Amino acid sequence: MKLQMTGRIAVATLAVVAALGMSACGSGDKNEGSKPKSSSKAAATSVQNVPPVPTVEELNNELSQALDPNVPAEEKIQYLEDGQQALQKDPDMIKKLTDAYQQNNAKIEVTNVTYLGGDTLTAKANFSINDGAPSEASVPFVAQNGKWVLQKSWACAGIQNLGQASPACS
Repeated sequence: MKLQMTGRIAVATLAVVAALGMSACGSGDKNEGSKPKSSSKAAATSVQNVPPVPTVEELNNELSQALDPNVPAEEKIQYLEDGQQALQKDPDMIKKLTDAYQQNNAKIEVTNVTYLGGDTLTAKANFSINDGAPSEASVPFVAQNGKWVLQKSWACAGIQNLGQASPACS
């Protein structure tokens, strides 16, 4: 039972790592950052390089591409905090996550995006494994180079939950 829960956490992490990092793509065209639950005061506090908050729809649309095994890791890594450095340290980091997602028939759907102020936001997502009941995950993002990217420490925790290690996480 504990192993199954660990697997669920790992797959949720992996799914969101591969997928929600795509929030970095959230185009600045739509400033629909009004979906966040935090006060607009927080959004108004000026952190100069903070991009618009991505919408749930943007994250879900980009999710399918991020989890596509045919999309090269070099394209996906831009959505991970310090992603280029991570890829240099471990070229298989993203592949490990994508493979585990597929092997567990994982499904994920973003349900909410909350701007936390400064350079931080969180996404809530429902995920399921092998058609099981969905569970909720909270996924942290940070602003980096004008994009929202998945917090690297969260991605590394997912890799560890899968019983693997990555030189990018040291």
